Amino acid sequence: MRLALIGAGRIGKVHAAAIAAHPEIVLAGVCDHDPAAARRLAETHDSQVLAVDAVFDDAEIDAVLIASSTPTHADYLECAARAGKAILCEKPIALDLTRTREALAVLAAHPVTCALGFNRRHDPQFAALKQAIVEGRIGQLETLTLISRDPSPPPAEYVDASGGLFRDMTIHDFDMARWLLDEPIHAIHAEGACLIDLAIGAAGDIDTAMITLVTASGRLCHIDNSRRASYGYDQRIEAFGSLGMLQAQNETETRLRFAGAAGQVEENPQPFFLERYARAYRRELDDFVASWREGRSPLAGAEDGLQALRLASAADLSRREGRRVALSEID
Repeated sequence: MRLALIGAGRIGKVHAAAIAAHPEIVLAGVCDHDPAAARRLAETHDSQVLAVDAVFDDAEIDAVLIASSTPTHADYLECAARAGKAILCEKPIALDLTRTREALAVLAAHPVTCALGFNRRHDPQFAALKQAIVEGRIGQLETLTLISRDPSPPPAEYVDASGGLFRDMTIHDFDMARWLLDEPIHAIHAEGACLIDLAIGAAGDIDTAMITLVTASGRLCHIDNSRRASYGYDQRIEAFGSLGMLQAQNETETRLRFAGAAGQVEENPQPFFLERYARAYRRELDDFVASWREGRSPLAGAEDGLQALRLASAADLSRREGRRVALSEID
């Protein structure tokens, strides 16, 4: 696969390293609105700088990975689909449902392999938990708890471009909830507060949230979010069922634990998502290439992005109006 990378920022650098190390991918070029950033990243991985339009016009390029700023995702996705390129797009496709559905309509008219960057589905520990649920190891899944806490809040100026906590951060948890519950989510109740950085509140967002999801059959899922965890990047899952419980724990550098007379001590969790999900990003590429070669659907696709965004929109409505929201209310 000859793949062009659009976006040379923080997440673009993560993807570039994974692409360069992949035995079945050639990094055909790097694009960015900042030519200097594109040049530095291209030189690091022995590639070249390309103009975005040239990527879509080049018949030798098989695929694009869209890691540019969020407002550009939908436009680039549509251009790639019309050009017949396979697509791996970072989440979200867009921050609003109307624009997201427009992009999905283009994909329907120009069918190509299209994966969405819900990298947590590819995490080895989370994937093992999913497989154990499918195999019935805990019997009937009854409740699901997702804990996701960042080590520190982003700058307040980040809020406007991000779409807010539910669309920027919790959207990963919404996708994991959909994937693990594996049945339609019927309703949502979200509460949020600004407890960490008052500037985030002044910008119109929250930094702390608790959310309850209810499925069509009555299963319950609780999501616990915070923009601050003094001990590292806190990422845990608990699945509870009729025959037992599954837990996915935080990853540390070595998983070493010391036990002595004073008690037990282990390392802090990984510092942030770049380290915590490094393996997931590599496995995400594996699945993307395999789905392209085999003509099958990727593990996470554009429709998953739309449905996670519906949940984010419902959560926002629930918090603002202080009530439980049925998903049928969100068009």
